[in-house]
Amino acid sequence: MSLWATWWAWMAAALVLAILEMLAPFFVLLGFAFGAALTGALVWFGVIGPEGAIHSLPLTLVMFALLSLASWFLLQRLFPKSRGHVKIWEKDINED
Repeated sequence: MSLWATWWAWMAAALVLAILEMLAPFFVLLGFAFGAALTGALVWFGVIGPEGAIHSLPLTLVMFALLSLASWFLLQRLFPKSRGHVKIWEKDINED
């Protein structure tokens, strides 16, 4: 069995991407981490893999890309950036 068809490889990739997101918070790698975790879950349940409905590497990568994109849009929807809010400083840190 090839590496792309093993669930633990996708889960390990998800873990590495989540750790990289914590080290360099770009809020992009988290979508890829969720996409990899969801792809790993689909491999584990048998949807993707040699016996599954999706049994080729290109289709698996397309599924990973679509799940990552959907996860990224969902995260953008759940945690929006605060736009238009300007912090007004009342007191300077050097004032006493």
